[in-house]
Amino acid sequence: MPSPGYKLAVIGGGSSYTPELVEGLIARRDRLPLAELALADIEAGREKVEAVAGLARRMLRRAGLEARVTVTFDRRRAIDGADFVLSQFRVGGLRARVNDERIPLAYGIVGQETTGPGGFSKALRTVPVALEVARDVRELAPEAWVMNFTNPAGIVTEAILKHSGGVRCIGLCNVPVSLQRAVCGFVGAEPWRVELDIVGLNHLGWVTAVRLDGEDILPAVLYHPVVEEQFVRNIPGASGIGPLLESLRMLPSPYLQYYYFHDELLAKVKEDIACGKGTRGEQVLAVEEKLFARYRDPDLAEKPPELEKRGGAYYSEAAVDVMVSLVGAADGPPDGPRNRHVVNVPNLMVDDERGSGGEAGSPGGGPVLPDLPAGAVIEVPCLVGPRGPRPLGGGPLPKEIRGLIQQVKAYEELTIEAAVTGDRRTAFLALLAHPLVPGVRAAGGLLADILEAGREHLGRFFR
Repeated sequence: MPSPGYKLAVIGGGSSYTPELVEGLIARRDRLPLAELALADIEAGREKVEAVAGLARRMLRRAGLEARVTVTFDRRRAIDGADFVLSQFRVGGLRARVNDERIPLAYGIVGQETTGPGGFSKALRTVPVALEVARDVRELAPEAWVMNFTNPAGIVTEAILKHSGGVRCIGLCNVPVSLQRAVCGFVGAEPWRVELDIVGLNHLGWVTAVRLDGEDILPAVLYHPVVEEQFVRNIPGASGIGPLLESLRMLPSPYLQYYYFHDELLAKVKEDIACGKGTRGEQVLAVEEKLFARYRDPDLAEKPPELEKRGGAYYSEAAVDVMVSLVGAADGPPDGPRNRHVVNVPNLMVDDERGSGGEAGSPGGGPVLPDLPAGAVIEVPCLVGPRGPRPLGGGPLPKEIRGLIQQVKAYEELTIEAAVTGDRRTAFLALLAHPLVPGVRAAGGLLADILEAGREHLGRFFR
């Protein structure tokens, strides 16, 4: 690695989340010294990325760090020689997100940017660009790790691992860290004392064990009143969450609300639109307008509290802590809790001696989860070190969640194939396979509307 520090390229550097990342880099300066933060964006995002860069420079300067912050509209310049490439871009911007949220509503389906038809639409736009980025990494920074935060994270990560020719990639999400920190708050324990076993896919995972100092306390967590309050706040009108947790005996990711309480959420979204609040994407547009006004303040030299309204709690921990483990700089032993992360990786057991990630991966046996295809991307706890992530545990899926996971994974595989090929038939079958799409007419109508709304970015479907 270059001295005196690492180069981190951020694809989508003008994201409002970037100051959260900078805060994490400052906090871990001793274990992950930063030489250059290269922010890459598109020309249309110039104003935002320059505002973010200015704030990042002030934050680093206040912390006494001499790392360079560069801005480029040529992502290859950012990627060239990078040690890490963090992907957090949004094709089409927030306006495209609003389309992703509004189109499904006409078919009686909740509009959400990563789940259901909204996530499908975002994937079609995103996968081809993610593969272009990955090919640049393969050429200009072949030893770099791609840290993929770009949603839908599981689909994008699987596309990179299967279609980029061997780029090393880990899929990241702040939800597992957020769940772990929430549990820490419930039980009053430091983060390194609490381990969560999570099984499933990105935004489709269940906590199957919660260990405090090695003892499983999941039953006590499920009955903790704060847990029900948290889920009720996230699921308006979902009064059945307590009985659901008692029956499941697992803690579902908040994104499972779109399956378990679909009709309640659909009604809430329609109510928000009717009363003028708009979709979540439209609300975020208003939040970001205020956020970027704050970022441009020359006296601001820290992450502003308004960023909490944008979401993405623990984003920096999810990204920077994994990078610290990849360079072998985490505190404690290699198999200790600080190197244990819930990440998105291929469904393959790994040879301990050689690690995993792209063409360097060395399967040491069968799938981690035998109920899913070998090599498909899953979200599970891993030990992470310089050789990459090594999945922990595994085994058959609990039967009460197996069918839903298998169905969504089939949808994900078809969606990747459609995004790569531009084949309408495959795209139709992907929508038809999704458990939230109620039949042939809905799938056909959704596909036509999604393609037309995204025509600017989906030209391969119109060849």
